[in-house]
Amino acid sequence: MTGTSFFSDMVQTITERGRKLLSFSPRTEKLPSGLAGLERLCTMLLSSRGEASGMALAAEILQQWSRLNDGQQRDFMLLLADRFGPDSDKLEKAIDTYRAERTAKTVLQLHEAAEPRRQELIRRLNLAPKGISTLVGMRERLLELKADTPDLEAVDADFAHLFTSWFNRGFLILRPIDWSTPAQILEKIIQYEAVHEIHDWDELRRRLAPTDRRCFAFFHPQLPDDPLIFVEVALTKTIPETISDVLDEKRAPIQAQDARTAVFYSISNCQVGLRGISFGNFLIKQVVEDLRRDLPKLDTFVTLSPVPGFANWLGRERRNDDSDVLSVEDKAALAALDDADWFDDPIKTTAVKTALLPAAAWYFLRGRTPDGRAIDPVARFHLGNGARLERLNFLADRSPRAVRQAHGLMVNYLYKLDDIETNHEAFAQRGEIVAAPAIRKLLRSEKPARATQPKEQDKTKASSKELSS
Repeated sequence: MTGTSFFSDMVQTITERGRKLLSFSPRTEKLPSGLAGLERLCTMLLSSRGEASGMALAAEILQQWSRLNDGQQRDFMLLLADRFGPDSDKLEKAIDTYRAERTAKTVLQLHEAAEPRRQELIRRLNLAPKGISTLVGMRERLLELKADTPDLEAVDADFAHLFTSWFNRGFLILRPIDWSTPAQILEKIIQYEAVHEIHDWDELRRRLAPTDRRCFAFFHPQLPDDPLIFVEVALTKTIPETISDVLDEKRAPIQAQDARTAVFYSISNCQVGLRGISFGNFLIKQVVEDLRRDLPKLDTFVTLSPVPGFANWLGRERRNDDSDVLSVEDKAALAALDDADWFDDPIKTTAVKTALLPAAAWYFLRGRTPDGRAIDPVARFHLGNGARLERLNFLADRSPRAVRQAHGLMVNYLYKLDDIETNHEAFAQRGEIVAAPAIRKLLRSEKPARATQPKEQDKTKASSKELSS
């Protein structure tokens, strides 16, 4: 029996004993049905002092939650927002005490009084069997609801606050995924792959079994069979320019010992309910360390990444009569993009490439969101981790999705180990994008960075479970 299953069995046993204790305890009132009864159970859980009875109550609440329909789940979230915030009387008293006497003790009292009661409620719900997986699913539903119900922002902030602690890197376990990994986990790799779809088990085997392929995933101890995020790695001799260089089923594998380059070609977040809880940066750094230990000849670490928002951005610039990115001649050349099969015509391809690559350089180096960030979410992730924008690869991915999202454009981000910290500081502190000279030479306009992306579109992108490739 593994440590995890032993712990799960123990939690289940304590919960069953708690249920028996609750069934024998005298009830002074009959619980109402529906949402009112659920509210009463939550109040009872917060006031519970017994560990076993508390776990039983938590299990009962989560079971009732899972049986609610969509409208009732929305009402429950609003209930958490309205009825389980900070205790107003306690908070006002703590504020008055702090104003009268500003000491470490009164600061602590104020801090405790300001904490919403639902935070403690969520902590206690986590004690139920499969509590953490149910809570992750609960937040997934909350994120859907929050888009139309801004009042739920505070509830989500509490979930995010707690998840940031519970899914701290120190609790996560990095495990290699290979062809001998249990089937239930491999099924989830197929299910969660968000960048380059895995169509069947044969394709999965081609990504895991060869000697020049690696895959790593972060797991949480309470979710031992459910990866949180995983990265697929190709070991190559050079930096690839197209995704077919990596995934072509007719390619000739190389011996891992002959590889000089590790290519991170797909990074997928698995749990929508953990959106915004960042552990992808730790994943890459940990995988680099493991690969260097096992394969000391590796000296280049690079991605082959999609550009998911590029086509929409370029479309807006083409429609912009005052665009300072595209000239009249550029727009004429890019008109070929309106032909669905443009990439099969060498003349159109040459014309598009001449206009598209300079525009792409502007998109990465000058384009900004209304709040001043780099437009592309994948770029923000890698540049924020200290990578360098290394190369733009024209027509690197001809899959329907890549053509739709980026006209086939892909990017290499280079993780040069000696420069990671310097690059990270430049991006984080000054918003500077470290890029290879060849990309900077593509820029035609010296005009400064400007916002080119509507706010609403940025929110849409944030909903994607795709992280990178």
